[in-house]
Amino acid sequence: MSTENNAPVVSNFIRSIIDEDLASGKHSTIVTRFPPEPNGYAHIGHAKAICINFGLADDYRGKCNLRMDDTNPEKESDEFVQAMKENIAWLGYTWDGEVRFASDYFDRLFGYAVELIKAGKAYVDDLSADEMREYRGTLTEPGRDSPHRNRAVEENLDLFMRMKAGEFPDGSRTLRLKIDMASGNINLRDPVIYRIRRVHHHRTGDAWCIYPMYDYTHCISDAIEGITHSLCSLEFESHRPLYDWVLDNISIGCHPRQYEFSRLELLYALTSKRKLQQLVNDGLVGGWDDPRMPTIAGMRRRGYSPAGIRLFSQRCGVSKSENIIDMSVLEGAVRETLENEAPRVMAVIRPLKVTLTNYQDGVTGSRSAPFHPHHPEFGERDVPLSREIWIDEDDFAETPPAGWQRLTLGGEVRLRYSYVIRCDELVKDESGRVVELKCSIDHETLGKNPVGRKVKGVIHWVAAAHAVEAEVRLYDRLFTVPRPDAVRGEDGEYLDFRQFVNADSLTVTRALVEPVVLNAAPETRYQFERVGYFVTDRHDHVPGSKPVFNRTVGLKDSWSK
Repeated sequence: MSTENNAPVVSNFIRSIIDEDLASGKHSTIVTRFPPEPNGYAHIGHAKAICINFGLADDYRGKCNLRMDDTNPEKESDEFVQAMKENIAWLGYTWDGEVRFASDYFDRLFGYAVELIKAGKAYVDDLSADEMREYRGTLTEPGRDSPHRNRAVEENLDLFMRMKAGEFPDGSRTLRLKIDMASGNINLRDPVIYRIRRVHHHRTGDAWCIYPMYDYTHCISDAIEGITHSLCSLEFESHRPLYDWVLDNISIGCHPRQYEFSRLELLYALTSKRKLQQLVNDGLVGGWDDPRMPTIAGMRRRGYSPAGIRLFSQRCGVSKSENIIDMSVLEGAVRETLENEAPRVMAVIRPLKVTLTNYQDGVTGSRSAPFHPHHPEFGERDVPLSREIWIDEDDFAETPPAGWQRLTLGGEVRLRYSYVIRCDELVKDESGRVVELKCSIDHETLGKNPVGRKVKGVIHWVAAAHAVEAEVRLYDRLFTVPRPDAVRGEDGEYLDFRQFVNADSLTVTRALVEPVVLNAAPETRYQFERVGYFVTDRHDHVPGSKPVFNRTVGLKDSWSK
């Protein structure tokens, strides 16, 4: 993909194929496509495929189509179509022309099916699904011919037309290709290419009661669109002979080539839309865009940037080898991009009150501070001081450990962008817990170091008189185990992945933040200095009201061992 964030383009086997095809004149340009099924929201695995397909098209100045594989109307909806379009656009990619749909080609797909029947290469079968499984054979045993395999062409044509007309019940008949029931590749054992299913389609309504299968639809759709390089994940490698067989046996005049790369498996996450749908349906998350979800919508709401996800995709690479990636790689890519683009502000999440006993109105000063230490063009903001301030309780220790450089009784620290202060007195509640610090300001240290001594510690803070209270949502990993859908019980059976949902994956608390954030728009990203990266929630944050922040990622990997 295009170089960004100093990430070099690394050659891979797909790029080598494209380079050879262009150099030999086999193709003058490339046309790729991204063909999701609109039965859920796109997840991080889709993000990798999006970046590969659209990224290659961009780099080679070709085209990439967006095509919805909408052949399974029971599970599809326009909501998922719109979400897919929004996700891709948010990632920074543009598809060629209008969005395409497999349903655009239903008439042509039907016509090619008729052509196959007339050529004696497809037949109508009456076997039930259970009977078909019995006849299919196993990985070590060949299948058996259906008793209906040798029907006459005229009978097959008549039955197929009647299937289309709605004469037969759902599931009572199918149209199958006549290939080889003894093939070592089970996908070639007379696969079904049409089934009867009376389901309302989100685009074609009730015009059809028969729907084509994916393997049949996909290759023909590629050919219709003139795709040069049909890129898919490795589990479709065994389907490639069927892809080629269909195109070799119809009069379409174009034969794209399929190439497979390893799919992404992200640890501590799931990349199955079916299982993600279960999390949503069971109320274990707040929806497809819950910030704990590995969906693009969820990652966006969490505050991940498009650049961070694209950088992650580059680092995953493109190969045929296993692609198991730790969550820290994704978080690291996001953290790296946010480091350069997120303005800084101060926020206190675990407030501890500090009273500055020698604060003087009109005498004690304040300073402005840059929003970013390396980007002066980001501008500056005022950092006001008041008699009472809030610091993080983690920045104080009554009995400090060795090497402690933050605040303790009798010790000094510098307030970020402000004065050096010394802790003179502790105030405790009835249980003995420290609830307030009384500190004094060294008025000679605003913007300069103290004379005759060195103060090492610098802590963040907010002025009580000016701080804005915010709701803060602290997110952690959604699962407690790296591969939640691959854990086996004592009996060897897979355990229900839902039992590994992390009960502590969301903590809602309050924070006190600099007043500059009050009018921030939704999806404004910040680095809370010394705390982490946060974003104003795209749905619940209203400028001018109590801010709502989601923690995107910490300043460092808290999961590293």
